[in-house]
Amino acid sequence: MSEDKKLAKDHLIFKQGLESLFGEQESLDEGIEKIRTKLSDLTNIKNLHFLLGAGASSDAIPAMGPLIEKVTARVEDAETSNQLAAHPDKLQHSELKRQFDLVKDVSPNNLENILGTLYSKREYLKGIGQTDSLNDFLIELIESQIYSAINIDCNSTQAKLSLSLYKKLYQKLALRNKDLARVNIFTTNNDLLSETALGFLNINYNNGFSSGLARTFNPARFSYTFSRKVDPSVEKYEPLENMVYLYKLHGSISWVESDDNSFFNIKEVDVIPNMHAQDKNVLIYPTPLKQNKSLGSPYADLIREFQNKLLLQHGVLIVIGYSFSDEHINNAIYAALASNSTLSVIIFGNYHPSENLTRLTDRRIYQISGEVELSPDDGTSTKKEKIHYFNYIVNNFIPDLDRNKESEVLEEFIKSIKSLKDKK
Repeated sequence: MSEDKKLAKDHLIFKQGLESLFGEQESLDEGIEKIRTKLSDLTNIKNLHFLLGAGASSDAIPAMGPLIEKVTARVEDAETSNQLAAHPDKLQHSELKRQFDLVKDVSPNNLENILGTLYSKREYLKGIGQTDSLNDFLIELIESQIYSAINIDCNSTQAKLSLSLYKKLYQKLALRNKDLARVNIFTTNNDLLSETALGFLNINYNNGFSSGLARTFNPARFSYTFSRKVDPSVEKYEPLENMVYLYKLHGSISWVESDDNSFFNIKEVDVIPNMHAQDKNVLIYPTPLKQNKSLGSPYADLIREFQNKLLLQHGVLIVIGYSFSDEHINNAIYAALASNSTLSVIIFGNYHPSENLTRLTDRRIYQISGEVELSPDDGTSTKKEKIHYFNYIVNNFIPDLDRNKESEVLEEFIKSIKSLKDKK
């Protein structure tokens, strides 16, 4: 069966609540176009928010599986053995490997559970007035490996594809209609791909930090509206169009604890790619205890901003590359849906019907996933691509938000004329 004759309902998922939005005989191309049209309508709503998870940076930052392999290799290598031998407590390498193997055997594919177990042991020992140097060493080793995996050169070959996608995303979002609110980007990622892309495009962004030499955190900045003077002769201003708001819900490799006596004691620093972790970084490492750690500043402030933005009337939250494994974020979305009847949520992902928001019958929740075959321009064989991956979403679904309605109407008119001609 040719690609244009394949039925959308057999290859794609496009649901509103639990109801499929595809007709029985709609082709794959018609299905993709229906998704694109709906997204164009929804992204033209007053308040537009994005939630980007690990999937948005997966081409540059190692996924969980490869990350566990790196940690395992680091636990077993000779450098670790030398560090243990030089430790004041004369720790044994064989015992470190044994402890790591014990916790890894229970969760061989989940670094969150591994770290969570080690954190729990440390907290228990702290509660009874004891310590375990070997356990602490293992935690530091794992955290260091995670930091090193995230702290890549965003302009390197390794990050080339991811950075190009972030550039394309922000290029589409930044020049939004000035009558609509600026776009809010919420992300659980700790990398600097967003900042690098925004800087390259010369797009203004507000991430809660002040400008200047000492870039300190102040959540009040998220309530600021950045404007420009329209007419020099009168006091008339309009919001900056070339602007986005960036919220890093789990911190960043460029954040460190500060002793500068600022209100929140967090500052943003320049980061050298491939540099080792600083002792006072504010990164949240992947662990089930994230929610407890997130109760403190600046994370409580960022989650509160997330909650407040989702409560704004006439809003859309677009979820990309997020696994719904963070309960504090999930709870904020559930609470917003419960109290804000004008909020819609678009979830890109292939989730089981019993998982997260996709199990609800609420028609404000959309789910999009599936697979299509692409024919490369160079004449090589076709390849399959998942439509819920960041790459396909940015290239095919996210509309240019600065396009005016006249051009859209003209395009639709031309398509209709062409369609009529094809049917003759």
